[in-house]
Amino acid sequence: MDGAVMKPLAKEWAFAQRRSLRPATRALIVSVAALLCLGTVNTTAQATTRGAGPVDVLYAGSLFEVMQRHLAPAFHLATGYSVEGISNGSSALASEIKGGTEVGDVFLSASPSADQALQGVANGQWVTTFSTFATSPLELAYNPRSRFASDLRSRPWYNVVTRPSFILGRTDPASDPKGVLAVEALRSTAQRRHRPGLLKLATSKANVFEETAMIGELEAGQLDAGFFYAVEAKAAKLPTVPLTGVNLGAKYTAAVLRHAPHGAAAHAFVAFLESRVGKKILAANGLSPLPTVRAAP
Repeated sequence: MDGAVMKPLAKEWAFAQRRSLRPATRALIVSVAALLCLGTVNTTAQATTRGAGPVDVLYAGSLFEVMQRHLAPAFHLATGYSVEGISNGSSALASEIKGGTEVGDVFLSASPSADQALQGVANGQWVTTFSTFATSPLELAYNPRSRFASDLRSRPWYNVVTRPSFILGRTDPASDPKGVLAVEALRSTAQRRHRPGLLKLATSKANVFEETAMIGELEAGQLDAGFFYAVEAKAAKLPTVPLTGVNLGAKYTAAVLRHAPHGAAAHAFVAFLESRVGKKILAANGLSPLPTVRAAP
């Protein structure tokens, strides 16, 4: 890329950093900068990765905003392929892939356990290898209009969520790895802090929601707080408090599915996700990129 173009872009990014622009604006600048950087790579290599048509990506619901607003548009501009697909709880998607009710090219999950459920002959060998590409910590996001908001900001979370009439949301462990982590956070904290009320929350079915519905419930005031990954909370501009004493989070993985209908596009998407450009986009949107490590059965 011509230095005359890159220098003004660098100045624009520095200005955004200094003036603390809105996260969405900063993310857009990062995405544009990353795409322009593609011009500095070998043009022959670029030509081999360009194409046309769809790539069907089945991805964790917590990645919805990042996928729709950043990764999918950037990938299309870089390669010519268009991202299609659905988002849902990772475990639910794995079950649908195994059952044949969802057909896709790429599977992005929030936990290696979802990929492992698709490995081996008994599971249909839908996944032969997968890579980890990013992490995001589990946090407690809350409604700033909740009458408990001030207490959440000033007191330990485990002392607030068990109060009478406090409504705490989480996802179903059977369909979403985040639900598994939420239950683990509640149970482990209950034992360490001697808070039996947390155990009741861990087993209650009263406030269990689909992953794709949780943010809407919180924003509508139906919940006082809920368990979210940092990437989700950042995208929705939700205030959060850390889960003191808890060190849990998503570990995002990518896998090209067996018999992917659009194989070339699938491999191009995973390569883009793991590239320097893709990692810049992830980092600008609340994810912590990881060095590419592939896992096989």
